[in-house]
Amino acid sequence: MDSRPPNPLLLFLTILLHFWQCSRGQSSYIIDTVDLTIVPGRTVESGTPVTLHCQVIVSHDNTIHLTNTFQFMQDDILVHTYTTTEDTVLYELNPARAADSGNYECWVTVKDKSKSSNGEKLTVTGLQTPTLLLNKNMVYEREDLIANCSAPEEKGALIFRFYQKFRNGESQQIKQTPPTQNSSKTRLVLKQVGDSHLYCDYEIALVSGARHSNRSNETQIIVKGLNISPVMNVLPSRNVYEGDVMEVVCKLVDPPSNTEVFLTKDRRILKKAPVSLSYRFTALEGDSGELACKAEWGNAQKEFTVNITVKELFSKPRLTVEPIDIFEGDKFRLTCSVSIYVPEKINNETMRFSIYQNNLKLANGDTYSAVAHPYKNGNYTCKAQAASLVHSFVKESQTVVVEAKVPVSKPTLSVVGGTLVLGRSFLLLCHSDSGTLPIEYTLHGPGRMPELRVVSKRGEQAIFNTSAIYRRSDINTFLCHAKNNRNKLPMVGPGQQLLRSTKIIEPVSDPVLTMQPTGDISEGQEVTLVCSVQRGTPPITFTWYHTETDRALAFQTSENLKGSYSIYNVKRGHRGGYFCVSTNQANETKPSQTVMIGVKMAGWKKGLIAIFCILVILALILVIFIFKRRLLRFKRKRTGELSVKSASTKTERLSLTQAEVNEAANVTPGMIGKSIWSEHASGSESEDQNSVTSPENPEPQYTEVQTRQADPNRALMKKGTDTVYSEVRNSKQGVPEKADGQGSVEYAQLNHDTDHHSDHSDHGNHSVQDDHIDEIDNSAVTDTANLGE
Repeated sequence: MDSRPPNPLLLFLTILLHFWQCSRGQSSYIIDTVDLTIVPGRTVESGTPVTLHCQVIVSHDNTIHLTNTFQFMQDDILVHTYTTTEDTVLYELNPARAADSGNYECWVTVKDKSKSSNGEKLTVTGLQTPTLLLNKNMVYEREDLIANCSAPEEKGALIFRFYQKFRNGESQQIKQTPPTQNSSKTRLVLKQVGDSHLYCDYEIALVSGARHSNRSNETQIIVKGLNISPVMNVLPSRNVYEGDVMEVVCKLVDPPSNTEVFLTKDRRILKKAPVSLSYRFTALEGDSGELACKAEWGNAQKEFTVNITVKELFSKPRLTVEPIDIFEGDKFRLTCSVSIYVPEKINNETMRFSIYQNNLKLANGDTYSAVAHPYKNGNYTCKAQAASLVHSFVKESQTVVVEAKVPVSKPTLSVVGGTLVLGRSFLLLCHSDSGTLPIEYTLHGPGRMPELRVVSKRGEQAIFNTSAIYRRSDINTFLCHAKNNRNKLPMVGPGQQLLRSTKIIEPVSDPVLTMQPTGDISEGQEVTLVCSVQRGTPPITFTWYHTETDRALAFQTSENLKGSYSIYNVKRGHRGGYFCVSTNQANETKPSQTVMIGVKMAGWKKGLIAIFCILVILALILVIFIFKRRLLRFKRKRTGELSVKSASTKTERLSLTQAEVNEAANVTPGMIGKSIWSEHASGSESEDQNSVTSPENPEPQYTEVQTRQADPNRALMKKGTDTVYSEVRNSKQGVPEKADGQGSVEYAQLNHDTDHHSDHSDHGNHSVQDDHIDEIDNSAVTDTANLGE
C-alpha cells in the first residue's frame, strides 16, 4: 500500500472546484409549503393588535443559506415586503382598524421560484367615534363658521358629513366633504336664527362594502339675527318729471360695526358709505327703474328696493322718411316730430327742431327734402329742444339710414359656357351690371311660359334651364326682363345679342358615302370614297371604316361639308362594305349607310388566263391528233391479225372483251362508232392459231357489248345498251352449228348513237370515218365466209 501523503496541489484543486460549484448555484431546491396565520384571530375589534405570521418550508440538496422574499398582499395590493434568510416573517397591525379588513395572502420568492399561501380574511369590527370642534359657539345669520371633524386613529379615505339638529329634533345635512384622511376642516354658513346643535360622522369605503361611523359629539350653536336691514326714502316722490331734483336716503338702525351701505341701479353702484348715505340727482328720462339700498356685514347682506318713475316733458323725437324705397333720382322727404308733451310744464311753441346728416346740421326745422343721390346717402337724425321753468332739454331721435337704391340696368343675355348646340337644352344667364338687390329676372322664350328668378344675395345668378332650339333664328326670340323698382317698368334685354356672343354649333346631319368611280372596280384602279353631310358646323371630322376590320381606315377634319379618302392600287382584299362616320364640336357621331365595293380581276390577268386556256386547248388537240393516228395504226394491225381457224379442229369465237370496251369508251369522240374486234383464243397471241383445239363439249361463251344497229343478216341483237349474246358451236364433224338461225360467225358493233336506223342505205350517209369502219367490217365478213366455205 502506498503510504505517501496526498498531493497538496491535487487537494487544493479539489477544494477550489467544490467552492466554484457552490458559487455557480448548482444546488437543487423546492418550495414545499407557505403558511399564513392571523393572530389572535380572523375577526377582532377595532384597536386590537393583530400579527400576521408567514412561514415557508424549502427543501434543498446542500447546506447553503437561501434568501427568501416575503410579500404580504391585502386584496391583491402589496402592503409589506421583507427579505431574509429566515423561514418565518411577522407583519404587525397595531392597532388594527377597519381599513385593515380584507383578504390577505403571503407570497414567498426563492431565487426564480415563487409560491403563495392560502388566503386568510381579516375582519376588524367597529369604527372610532369622530370628534367635532367649532371655532365659535355664537354667530350671526349667514356668518361663516369653521368646523373640524376628525377620527385620528382611523386609516384610509374618509368621507365626512356635517349635520344641524334643530329644537324640534329634526336633523338636516348641511355639508359633505370629498374623501380625505382622518380629519376634515370646512366652512359652514347657518341661515336659520336660533339655537341648534351640530354633529358629524364619516364613512369609509372597503372592498366588502361601505361602513358608517357613530355620531360625533353634539355641539350647541347660537345663530343671532343680523340687524342690518336698511331703510330707504325717496324725495320728493317716487313719480317725478324729467328735470326734477330727487334725493334718496339709505340708512341702518343699530347696525354692528364694519357695516357698509350701497345704493345701486341696474347693477350699477351709485354711491357707497358706512351705516348711511344720501344721494341727490336730477331726474332724466332714462332714470325710471328700480333703486336698491344694500347693507353688507362680512358675507351677510340685506337690501331694500324702490321703483321710481320719471315722466317725459315731451317724447323723444321721431324721424321718418318717405318713400320707404328710395331710388337714385327720386325725391325723398325727412320729417321730425314729437308725439307727447306736457303742456303744463312746457310750451309747444318753444320747441325747436333741426335735422342732421352724419352729425352735420343740414337744416333747422322739422322737415327736409332732397333728390336721392349717392352723396345724399348716410345716417340722418333730428333733435328737438324745449325748456321748462327750471331746465332746458334737448332730445335726439333714433338714426335713420338713407341709402338710395340703384335702378337696375339693362340686362344682357348670355349662354352659360358660351357655346350653344342646336337640338340640345342649354343654360341662359340674365345679368344686369348695376342695380340694388333684390332684382327680379323674367325670361321669355319661344314656346315657353315666362320664368322668374329673384337674385337677393351677392354671388347669386339668374340662370334659366332652357329647352332645345333647332334653328339659329330662334335665339333672337328670347327676352329678359329685369326689375327692382315696383313703381317702374322693367328693363328689357333682347336676344339678338346672343348671336354675337354665343358660338352656335349645328350638329352634323346623317352622312352620305359615295364612290368614285361608281360600279365594280378592277384591280389596280384608284377608288375615292366621298363622305358628305347636308348640315353641320365645321370643322367636321370624317372617319372611314371597312366592315371587314374593326379599326378606322382614315380620318379627316375638314372645313367643308365633305371629305374624301382614296384607295390606290385596289386589290381583291379591298372588296366589301364601307361606311363613314361624321362628327363635329357637338360631339354627335352619325354613321352613313354601307356601300359595297366589288373588285374585278385586272385585264392583264384575264388576257393571261385566256392565253393559257388557248395553249391548253391547242395542246389537247395535238395530243388527240397524235393519239388518233396511233390508234388507227393499232386497229389496222389488229384487223390483219384476225383469222378464222378450221372448223374441224377448233371452235372459234369472236369476243369483245370488257377491257376493249372500256378502252373504246375512253377514246376520243372521233373514235366512237368504230367496230372493235376481239378474238378469244385458248392460247396466247403468239401461239399458232391452227394449233388451237376445241373441247368435245364446248360451253358457250358470252360477251356484253353495246350496239348501235343490228344487221338483219347477223345475229339478233338489241339497240342501245342492251346485252347481246352470240353463241358459236362446232359439230362433231367440224362444221359449225348455227344458233338462232344466224351464221357461223357473229360480230358486235359498238355505237353510242341509238338514233340511227337499221337501213343499209343510212350507212351510205355516214362520214368517211364510218365508211372506213364499214370497209373493215366487210373485209372481216368476207374472210369469215371464205373460211366457212
